[in-house]
Amino acid sequence: MSTKVFLTKKAKQELEDRLKHLKTVGRADMAEKIRTAREYGDLSENAEYDIAKDEQAKMEGEIVDIEAKLQNVEIIEENVRTDTISLGTKVRILDVSLGREDDYSIVGSHESNPMEFKISNESPIGKALMGKKKGDVATVDTTSIGGGKSEFKVIKLL
Repeated sequence: MSTKVFLTKKAKQELEDRLKHLKTVGRADMAEKIRTAREYGDLSENAEYDIAKDEQAKMEGEIVDIEAKLQNVEIIEENVRTDTISLGTKVRILDVSLGREDDYSIVGSHESNPMEFKISNESPIGKALMGKKKGDVATVDTTSIGGGKSEFKVIKLL
């Protein structure tokens, strides 16, 4: 993985904490699970052992993934005051068709979570908003998900 991973300081710290937990507590717990499963007998027909080994492989995969992200991280400065939308900007937008205003933070794809009003700069709405200013309207093509074109007006940068 050589592409940049855009994260806030908080998200980077959360990843570092998760990595530390997996490497210490997670690995120790997994070793104990495997040891206990081995005690059930013949490994060729031991479902508990197979399950523990599968869980271990998933955990090790997560460790590798987190390490790769952390090697390529670029910190997003949050709430930097500018007049254009960029990574780290918090913005209030109006969904013109719904007549609804919401506040969103523009974050990297690894940190996005629409339920927390964090949208990725790579998402259709995020891409359309990048570089916009207060009063601008961003048009998003949503035909691929059964919609048409949606318009979002930038009310203000927070």
